[in-house]
Amino acid sequence: MADFNNARALLRGFKGETYLNGIGVLSQVGRVASELGRRAILVRDVFPGADDFVKPIRDLLAASGIEITAEIEGARPNAPREDLARITETLRPLNAEVVVSFGGGSTIDATKAAIVLCTLGGKIEDYFGTGLATAALAKSGKKLAPHVAIQTAASSGAHLTKYSNITELKTGQKKLVVDEAIVPARSVFDYAVTFAAPTSLTADGALDGIAHCLEVLLGAVGKPYYGEMCDVAREGIQLVVEYLPRVMKDSQDHVAREALGLATDLGGYAIMLGGTNGAHLTSFSLIDILSHGRACAILNPYYTVFFAPVVTEALKMVGRIYKQAGYTDADVNLLGERELGVAVAEAMIEFEKRIGFPATLNEVPGFTYAHIERALHAAKDPQLKMKLENMPVPLTAERVDKYMGPVLRAAANGDLSIIRNL
Repeated sequence: MADFNNARALLRGFKGETYLNGIGVLSQVGRVASELGRRAILVRDVFPGADDFVKPIRDLLAASGIEITAEIEGARPNAPREDLARITETLRPLNAEVVVSFGGGSTIDATKAAIVLCTLGGKIEDYFGTGLATAALAKSGKKLAPHVAIQTAASSGAHLTKYSNITELKTGQKKLVVDEAIVPARSVFDYAVTFAAPTSLTADGALDGIAHCLEVLLGAVGKPYYGEMCDVAREGIQLVVEYLPRVMKDSQDHVAREALGLATDLGGYAIMLGGTNGAHLTSFSLIDILSHGRACAILNPYYTVFFAPVVTEALKMVGRIYKQAGYTDADVNLLGERELGVAVAEAMIEFEKRIGFPATLNEVPGFTYAHIERALHAAKDPQLKMKLENMPVPLTAERVDKYMGPVLRAAANGDLSIIRNL
């Protein structure tokens, strides 16, 4: 059974006093921001009901002696580079002492990237990859404006992490800035903000949380942080598997909503311990037909079969979670490598079917095999090589077609047997 208190303790150990999370914590946002500056820019999402939270945020900041010198509309889903450019151009001349963002992962990611561009100049392409903003800051002697990220969606964990996902809409390709310098100085997530979220959005976000926990767990095998990652993944995955079906049946189940907030925060913890890999990499090429969380949910079972021979102990732990919840009858403790991978993949697929998710890419409107070709091409891009290198079975660009190709074709048609193990 999932343990809320253990989840909270893990998050306290991760972020300490820099993170406020729980029910009702939005009331403390003024105090948090006032520790960083007195002149603020607010970058905010616009969604039904958003003003019910933005007005109190304005009042709380003002009561703490903070002047909001401008408000900027946040980013659309997937943080398009056009939205990044708009936010950057508005933010650049304002010289904010502190930037406050209120929104989901896309607005928070765009704000992270905009702060980098306002401080260092150049184009976003200059910072795609790992640690390039940190290197530029060290060379220039400049500092980024502190960022207070107020999360509104149980999903990406963007408020806690070093990642900024930016999308080129013309090509349908997403790329990453990965840099410790862009981790928000303070983070706030009042889980009550998610209580009215549509169940489809909730499910997408929760499955993104599983993807973060699962992918980092499998990539952590044999690494020094594997034990810590087991604790994070076990709690995060259990929370989603146990409580997401409750939200799908009753969107007003506030206990389950809080569980998903904790779970996706643990997903953020996971991706600060290690990196995601296969499913995330491929999801970046499917943004025109799928939300990010839904893409990762479809893809992860198939990558699990590919990785199975080198991650057996981790998969036994994951398999036990799904077995306890009733999604498989397999004795995961006794299965061999490939058979274990198939059993866990089938349990994940069964879970997704029961919450109304598609199990294959062929079930997704608009999918064509051109998406697979796009994904294979993107996997060979040097700016995304960190995802290939993070795989439990690392691939070189030369091996992508031979080994990733069958994984993606299996994800299209559901045939696990065509996946090759390296």
